[in-house]
Amino acid sequence: MTRLSNLDLAIAALLVVLLALSARRVYPGLARQLLIAAARTAIQLTLIGLVLKTLFAHVSLLWVSLLAVLMLAMAGYEVMARQHRRFCGGWGYGIGVVSMFISSFAIALFALVVVVGHDPWYQPQYAIPLLGMLLGNTMSSIALALDRLTQSAWEQRDMIEARLALGQSASEALSGIRQQVFRSGLIPIINAMAAAGVVSLPGMMTGQILAGAAPVEAVKYQIMIMFLITGGAGFGTLAAVHLAVRRLFDERERLRLDRLHR
Repeated sequence: MTRLSNLDLAIAALLVVLLALSARRVYPGLARQLLIAAARTAIQLTLIGLVLKTLFAHVSLLWVSLLAVLMLAMAGYEVMARQHRRFCGGWGYGIGVVSMFISSFAIALFALVVVVGHDPWYQPQYAIPLLGMLLGNTMSSIALALDRLTQSAWEQRDMIEARLALGQSASEALSGIRQQVFRSGLIPIINAMAAAGVVSLPGMMTGQILAGAAPVEAVKYQIMIMFLITGGAGFGTLAAVHLAVRRLFDERERLRLDRLHR
C-alpha cells in the first residue's frame, strides 16, 4: 500500500479549507464548524493512531477495556451534544451511554468471541476497530432518534395531552411518533445497506482492497460488519427510545416536558 506523506494530507485538507472559504459569505457559522471538525479529525485520528500502535505492541485486556470505555464515554457526549432539546441532568448523557453499552458492546463482544474467534478475543487489531464502527453508527442512529423524539413531543404536546385526557396510555399517545422516530434512526443504516456495492463501496471493504486483500474476502468481512452495525444501531435505538419515552412521562403517565431543556 502506498504511503501518504504530510504533503499529500495537506493537499487533501486544502479541499476542506476551500469549501469553508466558499461557504463563508453565505453560511459563516457552517464554515467555522467545518474547519473545527477538520482540525478535530486530524488531531483525534493522529492520537488514536499512536495509542493503537502502542496497544498492538503490548496486548492487554486492561488497556483495551480502558480505551473502549473512553470511546463509549465520548460517544455518549456526542449523542447529548447533538440534541436540540435534551433531557435535563444526567439523563441527557445517560440514555445514550446505556443504550450504546447494551447494544454495541454486547454485539462487539459476540462478534469477537463467536464470529471472528481470534485468540485472544480482545486482540486490539480486531476489537478496537470493530467497536469503533459499531459505536459510531449506533451513536448517529440514537442521536437522530432522540432528537426527533424530544422535538416531536415538544411540538405535538397538545395532541399528546389530549390523547392522554381521552384515556390513552402513554405508549398509545406516542405510538405514531415512536414509529417515525425509530424509522428516522434507522434510515442511514438502511440506505447504507441498500447502496452497498451498487452506489458505494463501504469503508472497511475499500480499506482492505487498498491494503491488498482479495476482493472476495473483503466482501465477506464487509457483509459481516454491515449486519453487526445494523444490529447495534437497531437495538441501540430501540433501547434509547424506550428509556426516553419512560423519562418523558411520570409514574402517573403525565407528559413531563419540564424534564427537557427549553
